[in-house]
Amino acid sequence: MRWWTYLGAIVVGIYFLFPLYILVLLAFNSPKYTVLAKFPSLLPVSLTLNNLLTALQGTAFIDPFIKSLETATLVGIITIALAIPAGYGLSRLPRVIAYSIIILLLVTNMMPAIVIGIPIAVDFLKLHLFESVIGLALAQTLITLPLATFILQGTFSSIPIDLEHQARVDGANLFNRLFSVLLPLAAPGIAAAFLISWMFSWDEFTYAILLIPYHSTLPVTIYQDVTRGNLLAGIAFSLIFTIPVIILTFALQKYLRGEYLAGGIKG
Repeated sequence: MRWWTYLGAIVVGIYFLFPLYILVLLAFNSPKYTVLAKFPSLLPVSLTLNNLLTALQGTAFIDPFIKSLETATLVGIITIALAIPAGYGLSRLPRVIAYSIIILLLVTNMMPAIVIGIPIAVDFLKLHLFESVIGLALAQTLITLPLATFILQGTFSSIPIDLEHQARVDGANLFNRLFSVLLPLAAPGIAAAFLISWMFSWDEFTYAILLIPYHSTLPVTIYQDVTRGNLLAGIAFSLIFTIPVIILTFALQKYLRGEYLAGGIKG
């Protein structure tokens, strides 16, 4: 039955990698075989770098790219800083109470971002957080924090409480127990929560266009170029847009395994 497993993995891999392949094909194939063709080719016919060079000439993508990196990283840091104590506290509550609180937190994500974003934009104007990376990161954290808390609550719950009791018997206070015992074991869950929060912020659009409308992040820049008919610029930006996601995913992939997400405890 092992060959069925490999076949399934290949099919799933092709399904998820095919859009990336098409993006690379559009970026490096001659336009007459892709965007200008009546029946675009699915094979590399005439590879060239002129597409990227032409698209990037006269376009300002460095500032939106850096702003997206700053915002996504800040969202990840803020989310983890708040989700760790929240997840730990919920993991030590009775399960019925903890799950009820988590459900209430997750329900907030059901509200459309546009409904929340407009009042936030009004308040941020008063607080001088409008058109700022910090303001955008704080707004996006409203969405990432409930999910990160849910992940870390499960991670801390999977760590045997006897380890914490043993550390307490040995004289460790709460601070030492958290940083010397729990956080190292919860590192996989923390990495997963950070990655999910970072990726959400990286391609988030609604809050970005509401809170930083004039000098916005890369997703808004891509949208503006595509709607203005600059397809090559949109393709170039989209390709550049995927590179940090691939790098971060590969950097954290050793943590994104089933046994690690269970809290790092086996047996």
